Amino acid sequence: MINLIELAMRIKSARKEKGMTLDVLSSRSGVAKGIISKVENFRVTPSLPSIVNIAAALKIPLTELFKGLDKAAETCVVRKSEIKHIERNEEDSNIEYYDLANPRPNRRMDPLELIIPPGGGRTTAMTHEGEEFLRVLEGQVTIHLNDEEHLLGSGDSIYFDAEIPHNVTNDGKIEARVLCVFLAR
Repeated sequence: MINLIELAMRIKSARKEKGMTLDVLSSRSGVAKGIISKVENFRVTPSLPSIVNIAAALKIPLTELFKGLDKAAETCVVRKSEIKHIERNEEDSNIEYYDLANPRPNRRMDPLELIIPPGGGRTTAMTHEGEEFLRVLEGQVTIHLNDEEHLLGSGDSIYFDAEIPHNVTNDGKIEARVLCVFLAR
């Protein structure tokens, strides 16, 4: 098992460092722009051929791209000052994502803190592999699952199959803080 969030961040960072747009990387790698975007935003797990083609287009050896992603410490302590902000696709979302276990490269779950501004959230539903758990720490949010809506307030939680189209919005007047845990299958 490798840290897919870190892999996604490495790909996105390398693309930006080289001044490449998604269109250019797609053209050079032969991997569809939409797939690359979903890989960079950790919505899909890339296939090995896609990773090989993306790495070649970025002129990054696979060994460098994967270095350390399979190593895991038994314990991972993350101090507040070490929490890492994650860049995600901002076209349809103004949610800020923070990786709460970024030093641990090999993990089966990804704990994140989401900061959702008043009137904000993700405008379109998305799906991804695995399962998802959300717990509202402050404020209130609405979880949209297919045609269902679940209003959650501080202390409420929800657990669901992440392959169901879903999104989260904050229709309240104050910022919402949400603990989110992705579990890959």
